Amino acid sequence: MTRKRRVLVTGACGYIAQRIWAELTTRYEITALDASTHTATGQKVEDVIVCDLTDSNRSLYRKYFEGIDAVIHCAYRAAPGENGSNADITANTDAQFFAEHANLSMAYNVYRCASEAAVSRVVVASSNHAADYYERLVWEDRLEHVTPTMAPRSDNFYGWAKASYELLGFVFASGQCGERALEVVQLRIGAPRDHADLDHLRPGQLKEMHRGLGAHLSQRDQAQLFIKSVETPNIDDENGVPFQIFFGASGNTHNFWAIANARKVIGYEPQDNSQVQFAERISALAKNQR
Repeated sequence: MTRKRRVLVTGACGYIAQRIWAELTTRYEITALDASTHTATGQKVEDVIVCDLTDSNRSLYRKYFEGIDAVIHCAYRAAPGENGSNADITANTDAQFFAEHANLSMAYNVYRCASEAAVSRVVVASSNHAADYYERLVWEDRLEHVTPTMAPRSDNFYGWAKASYELLGFVFASGQCGERALEVVQLRIGAPRDHADLDHLRPGQLKEMHRGLGAHLSQRDQAQLFIKSVETPNIDDENGVPFQIFFGASGNTHNFWAIANARKVIGYEPQDNSQVQFAERISALAKNQR
């Protein structure tokens, strides 16, 4: 009988990890790390190991990486007062910068521990905000699609940090931070919400509707994207570096984040399309019905 993969999940109590927790815990032997044992809604998550991955003393948590096949890194430190809204995370304040600086240090600690423990692969929950400046160009009709090969561009500290995770991950994937290259996948998560960000829109807000529909990532597509990022044997890029960036979006008719490389490299086959899933709401918005 083939053993289950041993997967370490950071930020195990957070929204992104918990959204696919049932799939992860069924499929893998999980080691769960977080700064708390409870979700934001107060639900206790069993068997979570509490530790602070921003601490530069990696001897406090290095042991949890030993014997692990892959790491799914979802941990995130919020700025004081941040409630997770887009306005909060993209606020370019001192507090936001220093929180994101800590998150970048945490990503380094995760990469370093994984490399030293001979973990094969790290899958990182990045964000479309790593390239969110391009959205401005899309809405100005100056650009049609954003691809993972375009240089990361963001106009906020949250996106800057996500782009920095990616650039830092490439350093480890290049094989220049240890005896072997660390395989790294960055998932630029779009809008992982069941309402596709349509609930607050007024009739006639078509560009805003297009954005919500194009960034939508359904729960089962998110699970598939993470699982295939963990399990696909070969993720080498065209130069033989085990590094990939995939946009986390469903197979939406309105997509402006390109997912063709995820289809090609890991066989991502999204099952959902926001145009179908939210057809009635789209009709009401498009026809200016109230």
